[in-house]
Amino acid sequence: MTEPGTQDMTWMAELNPQQRQAVTHGDGPLLVVAGAGSGKTKTLAYRVAYLIAHGVPPERILLMTFTRRASEEMLNRAAAVCQRGAAMTGRVWGGTFHAIANRVLRTYSRQAGLQDDFTVMDQADAEDLLNVVRHELNLARGDKRFPRKGTSLAIYSRCVNGSEALETVLKRNYPWCLEYKEELKSLFTSYVIRKQQRAVLDYDDLLFYWLQLLTDENMAREIGGRFDHVLVDEYQDTNTVQSDILRGLRRFNSNIMVVGDDAQSIYSFRAANVRNILDFPKQFPDTTVITLEQNYRSVEPILETTNRLIAYAKERYTKDLWSARKEGARPVIVTCRDEAAQDKYVVERVLEHYEQGVPLHKQAVLFRAGHLSDSLEIELTRRNISYHKYGGLRFLEAAHVKDLVSFLRVTENPVDEIAWFRIMQLIEGVGPSTAAKAIAHVAKAHDARAIKTFEPPPAARAGWKELGALMDDLVTTGEGSPSAQVQRIRLFYDGMLETRYDNAQARRRDLEHIEQVASGYTSRRQFLTDLTLDPPNSTSDIAANPLKDEDWLVLSTIHSAKGCEWDVVYLIHASDGCLPSDMATDNEREIEEERRLAYVAMTRARNFLYITWPLRYYQRWSSFTDKHLYSQVSRFITDDVRASCTLASFGTSGYAGDEVGYMGDGGDIVGRVRNQINSKWD
Repeated sequence: MTEPGTQDMTWMAELNPQQRQAVTHGDGPLLVVAGAGSGKTKTLAYRVAYLIAHGVPPERILLMTFTRRASEEMLNRAAAVCQRGAAMTGRVWGGTFHAIANRVLRTYSRQAGLQDDFTVMDQADAEDLLNVVRHELNLARGDKRFPRKGTSLAIYSRCVNGSEALETVLKRNYPWCLEYKEELKSLFTSYVIRKQQRAVLDYDDLLFYWLQLLTDENMAREIGGRFDHVLVDEYQDTNTVQSDILRGLRRFNSNIMVVGDDAQSIYSFRAANVRNILDFPKQFPDTTVITLEQNYRSVEPILETTNRLIAYAKERYTKDLWSARKEGARPVIVTCRDEAAQDKYVVERVLEHYEQGVPLHKQAVLFRAGHLSDSLEIELTRRNISYHKYGGLRFLEAAHVKDLVSFLRVTENPVDEIAWFRIMQLIEGVGPSTAAKAIAHVAKAHDARAIKTFEPPPAARAGWKELGALMDDLVTTGEGSPSAQVQRIRLFYDGMLETRYDNAQARRRDLEHIEQVASGYTSRRQFLTDLTLDPPNSTSDIAANPLKDEDWLVLSTIHSAKGCEWDVVYLIHASDGCLPSDMATDNEREIEEERRLAYVAMTRARNFLYITWPLRYYQRWSSFTDKHLYSQVSRFITDDVRASCTLASFGTSGYAGDEVGYMGDGGDIVGRVRNQINSKWD
């Protein structure tokens, strides 16, 4: 790197010593172990700015993240301090692993053995294609409980992303599917062939094709040689294939910086491998390890509790987070009589903080699984408290959105079988047999306009004629003007929307929002790629900002809450069987990840943290019966953790009152009971 010359570097003063050490690191591999709230985004952003200031061409910097928003935020921050701003950072290769993979494969499609016009399927479409193959192989017959399409794709994805044998994945994660091992092998083999025939890639393919390119020494030198520096965010969330890609990229250049926190590795169900960050120094010899421990989010009492909780992890990078905000409330652990009492307690605390000036949207209720908020949602509705829940259906999975996107996909790739089937189902009078023949007709011509020359059944002729005109318009307008194409599709689709779906007006607004988003693109291919690889979670993600007087409480699964923060956090159902989940305690590896889940939830809190657990659960969610089960507080809430918190109860005194009272830790009673009972054996 060259000297910065006249570059203004005053922004370096904003960094603490450990951040500055990471930002100014020279050549060679660097691992930054960034604790929760320790400013990792700023560190990565300023690293980009530092490299550019020292003469590294922006286009020779690769920044990979797990969301497009994270990449954009980092590059925007870097632009804010760079001398030439966005003009420089806009040339950085920034994006998600899958988006970068797509860009690489577009550039090297011939070398990868791909058609130039390949399209990318989202998860739902991949499931549908797998299901087509599943039916063709007669694996869905009623006399067998063969895995459904979603389960089959999950098994396939774990094998590919985790680089594990099918039998290993089945034994560990899907033991009931072991008897179908041979059938699954046949299914997956046919699925791969079908994708290649139709020039479609699923999310796993993007990474796997990229990895296969890098196994060739010449291609590794060519692709890796594009970049002087590779930077990776959230490294603890990478899977085995992603880790192998990074090693391939750095075969001839060891300049790689990865940032992550082993204590926040919680996505093993997506094949994320915590070993990647734990073993990074072994995989990249002479690695420099820098730990960021100053927390800029939470008050010190919250950090004391979370430090104690994560200290029980069996294997980790040692770090003790600390904060300059020394004063603050201790976390509160609340034993509730039952779920109804827990709901009432949470609502009362929410309203109490609201009256103290904390808006609802700066408060969040977190839980291990989506169904655990069911009774709370009823109570919030009864109290007329607005809320938004995260961790549900993604926007692109909505049926009407998938319909619209399918038209764009077949325009881009005329042999996209699943997209065509979805379109055909919209035309009255077209059945599966006709659809299959029409798709084969278009595939032979490799032109979506060929749909006009196919002879449909008489009942479908009117709709077919309109479809042919639509395809003619879309292909004629070419690759550009995606907004105009979405508008044209909406005109065709509008009548179908009324007849096929309830709540047509709300769905119509969703499609109008897509048109607005498309107006920011000049390329249909790029618009389609971004929408598929990094779709918004809900309409609100692509709509205008909410009105100033709108407010709502946040409900979220812990997995969806990662990377977020709130002034007040309520971690509910902190009882064994819920956290850790009784479905994730088969081995030490699963229990360790559940511990990390608890840690992630608790470190989302800035000022106040409440941890609640119901003493008993009623069967069938009813408090009008004595059929109930008693629970125990989460095993992660050890005596050491409890000692750093305030202990309270709600509605437990005689199971009648609704008071909040102090609870001792019970240690003296436990000791007396133990001693008195044991004395009987003396």
